[in-house]
Amino acid sequence: MKSFATTVTTTPTLIVPADNINRTVYLHTGTGSVYIGGSDVTSADGVHLQNGTTIQLFIPLSETLYAVTASSSQTLVTLTPDSD
Repeated sequence: MKSFATTVTTTPTLIVPADNINRTVYLHTGTGSVYIGGSDVTSADGVHLQNGTTIQLFIPLSETLYAVTASSSQTLVTLTPDSD
């Protein structure tokens, strides 16, 4: 497994890139609320993760995941399989 912190802003930010395998990833919001979804995610239509939330997601083959904030910037920690 590998983990990394990403600063998420009001512009959609790639948090899980496409890969040639199915993956289970864990997301943890460390400093505030974020919204997750596709490359066009917004705070109006994304899945809302409140501050301190940890979730497990299944990411299918070749799919991506993005995050965005409603305002300012927040930190999102991602734990993914180490496919290298």
